[in-house]
This record gives sequence, C-alpha cells and structure tokens, in this order.
Amino acid sequence: MITRLSTESVAGLAAVESGPCLSLYQPTHRRHPENQQDPIRFRNLIKELEASLLQSHPAAETRLLLEPFEELAQDRDFWAHTLDGLAVLGGAGQFHAYRLAQPVAELAVVADSFHTKPLRRYLQSTDGYHVLGINLHAVRLFEGNRRGLTEVDLAAGVPGAIAEALGGELTEPHQTASVPTRHGQGGKKDETDSDAERFFRDVDRAVLEHYSRPSGLPLILAALPQHHHLFRQVSQNPFLVKHGIMSDPDALPAGELERLAWQTQEPLYHAKLLALGDAFKEAQAKGTGSDDLVQVAQASAAGRVATLLIEADRVVAGRLDQASGQFEAAELSDPGVDDLLDDVGALVTKMGGEALVIPAERMPTQTGLAAIYRY
Repeated sequence: MITRLSTESVAGLAAVESGPCLSLYQPTHRRHPENQQDPIRFRNLIKELEASLLQSHPAAETRLLLEPFEELAQDRDFWAHTLDGLAVLGGAGQFHAYRLAQPVAELAVVADSFHTKPLRRYLQSTDGYHVLGINLHAVRLFEGNRRGLTEVDLAAGVPGAIAEALGGELTEPHQTASVPTRHGQGGKKDETDSDAERFFRDVDRAVLEHYSRPSGLPLILAALPQHHHLFRQVSQNPFLVKHGIMSDPDALPAGELERLAWQTQEPLYHAKLLALGDAFKEAQAKGTGSDDLVQVAQASAAGRVATLLIEADRVVAGRLDQASGQFEAAELSDPGVDDLLDDVGALVTKMGGEALVIPAERMPTQTGLAAIYRY
C-alpha cells in the first residue's frame, strides 16, 4: 500500500487529467501518544472528501472511491509506523500512500487532477538531500532537509554489506580479521582492496538507480577518509557532492550526523536559492520572465516556461484549462477545483520544464510564482 516517492511517480500523478481525483494530506507523528490522534484526523479528512464527492457523484460511487481510504484508516500497523507527514491519493484507477519525513499542511480535495504540489515540494525543495553512510561492514542511507534527518530502509537491490554484495567471491580477510601481507605471498592486500572497490561500485550503482536518479537529491558521503577516496574514485553518481562527512556514521553520537549533514548542505541550499532569484530578476528585466499568473499559465500551456518557482504554502483555487492556460477562480471545496499554482507547476513539468517549490521568505516575488521563459 505504501508507494515509493519519486519524480517519476509524481509525474505520473500529474499526468492524470480525468477525475474524480482524491488528494488527502495531513501532518503525522512518529511517537506515542501523539500519533494516536493521526488516524482520527485521517477519518475526519475522509469525511471532507465524502462531502465533496456527494455534491456531484452518487452515493454508491462515492463509497467505492473511498473504500481504499477506509481500509487504510483501519490498518493498525500502518498507523504505528508514521513519520512526520502523510499523502494519500486515490481515484482514476489508482491508490497511493506516501509517508513523508516532513510535515505537510492538512488538506482534502476532490478535483479533476491530483493535488501534487506538496509531493513536488518534498522532492523539489532545494534543501533536500541524501546521506550515504558506508564502511566495509554496513551501508546506511538517510534522507534529510533543514528540518531533520531520517534513516530510510534500503531498497531491494542495494547491498547492505560487502559480504552481501560479493558473496562467495569475497576475499577471506573481510570475513575475519585483516592480516598483514608477507613479502612474497603477494596479492592478499590487492585482492582485499579489489573487494572494497567492487563493493563500492555495487553500492554506488544501486544508490544511483534506486535513490539519486529518481529523487534528484544531492548525495552526501559519510565515511572514513580512506573510504572517501576509494568511493569517489569509482563513483559514477552525478549527484554526489564534492564535500562530505569524514566520519563513520556508526561512530557518531546521536544528532551529530544530522548537524554535520546540514552543515554540508546548507551552503549549497542558500547558493541555489540565491542563483534562482538572480536568474529570475535577470529574465524579468529582459522580458523573458514573469510573476503574473495569467501570463505564466498561458506561457506554460505553450511550453515556454523553462523554470517555475512556486511559493510553498500559497494556494490559489481555480480551474485550469491545460490546453490554453486559461483559468477561472473558484472555491477549493468545489469538486473539480484544485490549486492553480499546483496545476501550473504540473503543466510546466509535463511540457519539459522544471518546477521548484520555494519557501515564502525566499521567493523573489509576492504573487506566489515566478517564471523564467525559454524565449
């Protein structure tokens, strides 16, 4: 029932253009007793979806659409393992539930398309990153942002240790204690180094396939200095950042990995926000940028938007015609109505542009969006 969140999965959701599409978001809690309220809030949001559906759909169809939501509400194991936020999207022949490592604003909306801005914000926020902790005995992966750091379960296909990756091909010193190489015996140290190199290649390839490429997040390496050198030598991951953490995560006290990770990521985060703001101001001065929703929506439909900056918590309710970019204002509680900023962002992505969700205090405009045109 839990779906892995990726840019591809969000693009698939954004491509759905026929409703009813049910989108439910809520903050959740990791620990007892705070998490006891989460399923109660979830059921209340289901009631909001039901009320919206019944405005234009028969009761029988409404019950069918809400059935997977009701089943999730009864899943005790699911509610015992919540994180900081939850996104549940159903309808149009699909149902997806995403646990999120950061809070989201509470929302329940029925529309002709899925409300994906919080998911794109989660993936496209400029403060997100991964931390890869690696030594020869264990591999750990973390996902973080400016609010915190959470360890994630390794996907099938990502080796958790050198023995798992190499199996019977593993040289003996890795299985026991390392022994000194005597002159003339030749090769033992070289074989051991070769094992480490093959292991790092396997981990690098798997992390790129299962995490870096789908999410687009920068990857921070946390390892001993000698492992940094070898891993960077063999890595083909373009998301691996230049500076890393020169410590084994297993040896760090609680909270220290999070502090060191954000210390590494924060300068990159601020530099990217500054560059985006400067790029928009330059484009606007040249007439190839706009913060006017009417103009940007039409330019998005024409495929003219290269980069769109969207204010994170701003909602502008309305109906968007994706073919023309024309829209009409409406109430968010009405069936078929969604957030125009979300819909325009999805349209930009569909047309091959990039949509980035930016904190309000970092936006270069006051209108909720800023577009840089291709021409």
